[in-house]
Amino acid sequence: MAINRFMRATLKALSYPEILDKKNGYRLQRTMVNAAHPHVLRPFYKIWDHEVWAGDHNIPVRVFSPDLNGTFPVLLFFHGGGWVTGNIDSYDKVCTNMARLTRHIVVSVDYQLAPEYKFPAAPEDCYLVARELFLHSDLFGITPDQITLIGDSAGGNLAAVVSLMARDRGEFLPERQILLYPATNNDHTENSPFESVRTNGKGYLLTSKRMVDYMALYRSSDEDLQNPYYAPLLSKDLSRQPRTLIITAEYDPLRDEGEAYGQKLADFGNAVEIHRIHDALHGFMSLSPGFKHVKKAYRYINHFLAEQPTDFGEVISETEEAKAELTEQSDKEVNSLEK
Repeated sequence: MAINRFMRATLKALSYPEILDKKNGYRLQRTMVNAAHPHVLRPFYKIWDHEVWAGDHNIPVRVFSPDLNGTFPVLLFFHGGGWVTGNIDSYDKVCTNMARLTRHIVVSVDYQLAPEYKFPAAPEDCYLVARELFLHSDLFGITPDQITLIGDSAGGNLAAVVSLMARDRGEFLPERQILLYPATNNDHTENSPFESVRTNGKGYLLTSKRMVDYMALYRSSDEDLQNPYYAPLLSKDLSRQPRTLIITAEYDPLRDEGEAYGQKLADFGNAVEIHRIHDALHGFMSLSPGFKHVKKAYRYINHFLAEQPTDFGEVISETEEAKAELTEQSDKEVNSLEK
């Protein structure tokens, strides 16, 4: 379905305002994000807060359980927001729905934000929480192979980076990761090698200019631009990475770089699924689970979580046959969970 002129005008009006003053504009953006996503406790789901000690600071985490009783696998979630905005409160609804629709415990990480805490503060926080969870998974009554990394946008970047750090440091190794419209590259200017930065860089909520501003606030120096922990697509070695699901949005400046990261993972012999959600915009997972784009994404997520590992190097495309089979298999499950 093409986006008509009225929809384009509406999207342009709603598109994230540019950060004219990088030193102070992000504060207003944080306030807007937090006001738009207040923390609301859901009484029918177990939610509790915890902290992970990181030496000189504590890292808050929030745990969402899909039920008051029982043992469940874990999704370790890193929120989006350009490494500058967002927190566990603003993602409360997303995580509550995620726990309910996947029947997983969701552990959401409140990592340190830029520009007060620049790169590599965020990935180091996320890594420390992941290490704590993987090395002490018995606290949830599970084994490490029942933990999946997941993140959206900048959080997708952080999930990918934690997997690279885990391989490089050798303390644990995730078996699965889910990257939702992830930021993987270091260039969102007109010089970007990816066409989606230009075709979707204006008027579709997230703008390429906003990404440039976010990454400028995030990095400590220009040397970070070539660091694979800053932009994982630049990694020269993507071997021994987890089985990966990548979901992108059609009208998203980050679309092509997310799919390119999936292809590069596959080139290094990893098992990868890549699915593009047609007509979707960046950040669509924050919508109600009743929206078709969110429903489709959860079909892919639940199918991925339930499926046995595929052959290494395989990139699964979204064929009509696969879509029909997946829809028939998952519609009843997703719809029943929404009630």
